[in-house]
Amino acid sequence: MNYQQLLDEAMEAARPVLGRGRVADYIPALASADPGAFGMALATVAGEVHGVGEWVRQFSVQSVSKLFTLALALAHGDGELWKRVGREPSGNPFNSLIQLETEHGIPRNPFINAGALVVTDALQTLTGDARGAVLDFLRAESGNPRVSIDDSVADSEAHHGHRNAALAHFIAHFGNLHNPVETVLEHYYAHCAMAASCRDLALVGTFLARHGLRADGTRLLSRSDAKRVNAVLLTCGTYDAAGEFAYRVGLPGKSGVGGGILAIVPGRGALCAWSPGLDAAGNSIGAMAALDAFTTRSDWSVF
Repeated sequence: MNYQQLLDEAMEAARPVLGRGRVADYIPALASADPGAFGMALATVAGEVHGVGEWVRQFSVQSVSKLFTLALALAHGDGELWKRVGREPSGNPFNSLIQLETEHGIPRNPFINAGALVVTDALQTLTGDARGAVLDFLRAESGNPRVSIDDSVADSEAHHGHRNAALAHFIAHFGNLHNPVETVLEHYYAHCAMAASCRDLALVGTFLARHGLRADGTRLLSRSDAKRVNAVLLTCGTYDAAGEFAYRVGLPGKSGVGGGILAIVPGRGALCAWSPGLDAAGNSIGAMAALDAFTTRSDWSVF
């Protein structure tokens, strides 16, 4: 299979929609992003890495980080985590408070903001440094020590994160946070503010393509846990448009409002596409189109 040709064709397929949508301007530090920018990378389990467009340009990973926070919390042996957060699609926007009251502070899944706050809290308890644990993981798996936390983005989110603070306090009211709200929010914002490239994220994502094995061959997750994380990615990873993503792309994936989407091909590799222009659900229009084109032109789908 000619991976570079497939990536070139995916970029061409996405080109007509680049520039559409709206950047995540509710986070002031992201308001100046170019909605027409684009990059895409593929990392295979055999060690090949290919890219197209601005595939080595760093961007704000935002909610893509939620995947890594979850994997590390599970890897550290928090078998109680699934009692604190569900595994079902929410059907509501990623920052919605609606279900928390009726469901007694148990978020629907780990990939909406409320769920990620609970997982961050769990990782903080397990490691004492949730922020550092995720950053170290990304640097190690990508082989790039320049993966970093953009403090200006973290500060911007903190100063305008009233809804996330409300979510955290609501969860704490029901006893589902074990650390101070301020501590959980600090680490959560740091995770979202990490800056990495399509290349970096594709390389990191291959641990799920390898059924839980890290780049050095050590096991992060059991094969069963890796399967389950991929399943939750498929059903919940792209906000309340997970059905559309499964229909068009046919892969487990996690999106972020920075414009990135990381998709996993179990047994084969990982793809990351990035373009800052977002649809109404908060998913990148360009990245979705490129991933759709890639899986349509190849046999890289779980279906």
